[in-house]
Amino acid sequence: QVQLVESGGGLVQAGGSLRLSCAASGRTFSSYVMGWFRQAPGKERAFVAAIRWSGANTYYADSVKGRFTISRDNAKNTVYLQMNSLKPEDTAVYYCAANPSGTSWRRGYDYWGQGTQVTVSS
Repeated sequence: QVQLVESGGGLVQAGGSLRLSCAASGRTFSSYVMGWFRQAPGKERAFVAAIRWSGANTYYADSVKGRFTISRDNAKNTVYLQMNSLKPEDTAVYYCAANPSGTSWRRGYDYWGQGTQVTVSS
């Protein structure tokens, strides 16, 4: 069983930065794709970014490209989402997720964290 625990959310002014962390445990993740998703009030959950646990490949939603950076620390089994130039429309609950098959960036996520709130004030 895979456990994912997010942290690092909070309240920030527009233009500011936050770094989210996702600590993963319970499995060997070498073949996984790890992703970040977000869900704003009244909206469906949306893909944000993903990274392969092995290798350098990353993938971003157009809405965050150039502002957000996903990375990982294999030694710590942790995935990060560095969010810069935050906008009020980035306000959402952010979820970390794990895709065991590693065959898709946006689908196939079987494991989810509990989420962390990010609020960007204007």
